[in-house]
Formats: sequence, C-alpha cells, structure tokens
Amino acid sequence: MSAEATVRKYYEALRRGEPLHPFFLDRPDVVKFGIGERLAGYDEIRAGLREQTRTTDGWVVESRRLRVGERGDHAWFSDDVRMAWTDAAADRERDFETRWSGTLERRGDGWAFAGMHVSVARSTDGARGGDGD
Repeated sequence: MSAEATVRKYYEALRRGEPLHPFFLDRPDVVKFGIGERLAGYDEIRAGLREQTRTTDGWVVESRRLRVGERGDHAWFSDDVRMAWTDAAADRERDFETRWSGTLERRGDGWAFAGMHVSVARSTDGARGGDGD
C-alpha cells in the first residue's frame, strides 16, 4: 500500500468510527497534534484516539488538496480537510476547515504515521479553535 493510500484509509477509518491508533508507529517518539491536544508516544495516542472514538459520532472528512511524497522508507503529506462530527459528551455539532500535515515511515509492506499535525484554518461559522482531530 502506498503512503497516499494509508492517509486515505485513515480518513475512511475516522469516518467509520474504527480504531485509529494502529495507523501510528508503536514508539515513544511518535507525536500527534489535534485541534485541541498534543499526544506524545504511542500509548498516549492510543488512549486519546480511543477516547475520541468513544465520545464522537457522525464524522465527515472531506479531503480537498491531498499531496503526498515518498522517498525510500519515508513519506510526508499535507491536506486541507473539512471535518465535522457530533461531540456526544457535549451534545454539540462541530465543523471545521482544517490543515493536516505529517510524516510516515515504511512498516513492513505499508506505512505508519511518525507524526501528524491537525490545525484549524477556520470553523464554518468563522470562529477559530475547538476540539477533535
């Protein structure tokens, strides 16, 4: 599977509410920045993504400008993504225009994230900031 296919498969897993932590390298130096948090190390990423899956529903993930590069055992990506979901804990709808970037490393015959960064470009109502990733 290509690095691009891995990114797209991650988006699809997010939409379906499937486990997301297996997409990350199982190492203490892996990091994931979401809109509202910083998760460092595989254990923290696993716990954070499990909690996100437990407390959210109805994900919309619309990739708009995915760019992926690969060289040897490393890859990188960037994308503009509309994300929307229901925060079940707060009974609140969330909707953001976001920017994604990250790095991947080859793992066996596929790829895994070594780092991911998601930031808010703007919410659909023009506000900045919020929760989710």
